[in-house]
Amino acid sequence: MRATLPGAGRARVLDYVAAVTVTVGSRALPLGGVALPNRRLVLRWLRRQALRLADGHGRSLPPAAPWLGARDVRPVAFHGCDAPEALRAWADDHGRQDHALGALESGRPALLTVVDPFVGLRVTLGAWPVDLWGWTAQASADHLSPPRPGAEGV
Repeated sequence: MRATLPGAGRARVLDYVAAVTVTVGSRALPLGGVALPNRRLVLRWLRRQALRLADGHGRSLPPAAPWLGARDVRPVAFHGCDAPEALRAWADDHGRQDHALGALESGRPALLTVVDPFVGLRVTLGAWPVDLWGWTAQASADHLSPPRPGAEGV
């Protein structure tokens, strides 16, 4: 089931994307991401990544799930213990998960950033709706198709 937002007489179809990034200083590095058809799957993916990163603190990350394969995020080495615990707390808090679902349902992003202050490492988990159908419809309306060769007199 895809989320829809009311439009001018028609519904807009939304797909969702999620990404995990790490930032040190002014450099940001994507650790992984997905595009999925509904907000529950996107939050399920983010929750899994939060738990994988938290559980991998101080040891090897658990193996990737066979159904996700290469889409699991790359590992991060935390130097303190607060960041992994913050990731685990977010993943296990049903109220925060409901809040994130509500944000996505209303068209807003859902974001969580945890900080490892020992090295200035910031890990951000984010999900947001992407209106691909509305974007392509608007792009088509804004750009006329180029004339086909040999169709001048038709």
